[in-house]
Amino acid sequence: MKKTTIIFWITTGIIFLFEGVMPALTGHTELAKEGIRHLGYPEYFGTMLVVYKVIGSILLVIPNLPRKVKEWTYAGFGFDFISAFISHWVVTGFGPELILPVVLMIILVISYLQFQKLHEARLAL
Repeated sequence: MKKTTIIFWITTGIIFLFEGVMPALTGHTELAKEGIRHLGYPEYFGTMLVVYKVIGSILLVIPNLPRKVKEWTYAGFGFDFISAFISHWVVTGFGPELILPVVLMIILVISYLQFQKLHEARLAL
């Protein structure tokens, strides 16, 4: 159980940092705005993504939220990573920018699996 908890918090912490803290600190920069424009999205879309990512990352690290809230949060990040992969692939083809969404998706899946284990263990008590 301790190993599961450690893996959960490490993976969830990585998602929190990459999807909550970093967008909150850098989402307003010209580089971030240019990245959104490069993919063909309007600037307001980047602002919406930052808001959703910050809210979602906070929801992931709040303990004892209802299971459905956490599951929808995980689903939202999954949609985000899949959409990022597809957007970059369509615009630029296969390249290094595809690595981050894939790596974050793997980390998200590991976090989700550990969340499920912890939730089942709590139910068994």
